[in-house]
Amino acid sequence: MAAQPEGTPCWTDATFPDLEAAKSFYGDLLGWTFGEGSQEFGYYTQAYSDGKAVAALSPQMPGTEGTPAAWNLYFATPDIAATTTKIRDNGGALTMEPMEVGDFGAMVTAQDPSGAYFSAWQPGSHEGFEKTGEPGSFAWAEVTTRDAAKADAFYPAVFPFEVQRMADEQIDFCVWNINGRPVAGRMKMTDDFPPEVPPYINVYFGVPDCDAAVATVANRGGQVHFGPMDSPFGRFAAVADQQGAAFSVIDLQTTRGEMPQMT
Repeated sequence: MAAQPEGTPCWTDATFPDLEAAKSFYGDLLGWTFGEGSQEFGYYTQAYSDGKAVAALSPQMPGTEGTPAAWNLYFATPDIAATTTKIRDNGGALTMEPMEVGDFGAMVTAQDPSGAYFSAWQPGSHEGFEKTGEPGSFAWAEVTTRDAAKADAFYPAVFPFEVQRMADEQIDFCVWNINGRPVAGRMKMTDDFPPEVPPYINVYFGVPDCDAAVATVANRGGQVHFGPMDSPFGRFAAVADQQGAAFSVIDLQTTRGEMPQMT
């Protein structure tokens, strides 16, 4: 597939204390199969849905033991050096300097001023998702943070996002568009989030049945944070796997209610 426009979510991965347990969990929940990870790249293991690359899992690197498991989202960029400069100039903190990843591409990892971690990816031979918006694949993502103002100032300055705000006094939510197409969002955390939960990017994976997916999460030792809940975008739930990595599942076909007004 062609490289995605700048700012489009193009890949997601997660690092786990127990890689085999993670493969078992996501294989059961999302029907993923897995490639063979190589020692050269730290046993970074690609996940596939219907034979198409949709994500990757990897074990923790030496010296990072004790780091919580978490999903990481990559935004596409045609120029990793230019994006790195924008991250620095707008108050982001690099957690990993820009680096080449073989002939696959180049990446940088950073923390935004509101506290959420993310990465940018300049594609080489690896252009990112081979499938999205279907069961077993990436469906959506939201920067979920307590400091919405800092996130709102940062991301549109780094990526060419067109910002729309939800016209709802009960929810502080923005949608980021690229060329008129929604690609991601920003959600302000409410008091419903426990204070120990840090800002994060909530990655949504598509499932054919949200309630069945939630049952699988619970049966496999994961946690259900809230939901299932109906929405105009799909029936969804916020969950965590058995190693604590938070994400959401969504049935994009089961929609309820009218689309919210955006300004």
